[in-house]
Amino acid sequence: MTDSTLIQIKGMRDGLLVSLGDAGWPVVQQALIERIEQQPAFFQGARLALDVGNQALKSSELSSLRDKLSEYGIMLWAILSVSPVTENTAQILGLATRVAKSRPAEARTIKKSDEESALWVNKTVRSGTRIEHDGHIVVLGDVNPGAEIIAEGSIIVWGRIRGVVHAGAKGNQNAVVCALDLSPTQLRIAEQIAVSPERRGKSTPEVVRIKDGQLQAESWIQG
Repeated sequence: MTDSTLIQIKGMRDGLLVSLGDAGWPVVQQALIERIEQQPAFFQGARLALDVGNQALKSSELSSLRDKLSEYGIMLWAILSVSPVTENTAQILGLATRVAKSRPAEARTIKKSDEESALWVNKTVRSGTRIEHDGHIVVLGDVNPGAEIIAEGSIIVWGRIRGVVHAGAKGNQNAVVCALDLSPTQLRIAEQIAVSPERRGKSTPEVVRIKDGQLQAESWIQG
């Protein structure tokens, strides 16, 4: 059974909704931890609702998982289950057993003739949200820690980038990343990766592109 079968992740208004497969509890729990270790920046600071299906879990099992997740900076706040045993256990531990339905993303695709498509996101992208598009992505708002933006084209953020952004996701080295404040957890263009250095002084709008095989930032304001 593949990891994608064991673990399904969706962004929602209150954080991340992670649905586990039908394998035994030790197997799915290990798969979840491995996914977190593969993408630590994506999960850092996330609020997690866990759908465990029909797993009948004891208090010791859920409390152990909650403690383990906290070590990765993740807060387990809800357990969804069709098992009355698990639901009762979650309530005893003070975990929610219901979550609000996800709101549709405030995003739309803009297409112009003879030009690549662009996805317009008219809001701040919050922790636990992952947005992917096969063209450019334009965000009117911030990209918060724990959020992830992936575009085959360029990424333009009219706000602050503090999450993970990956432009040129399929190898487009001409893609760029622009923001009013670049403080990403991780920034990637094609196969080039960088993390944000400690900020010194006032932030300024910047654009990052690949030059001479390296990621280079320069002023977004033309003199």
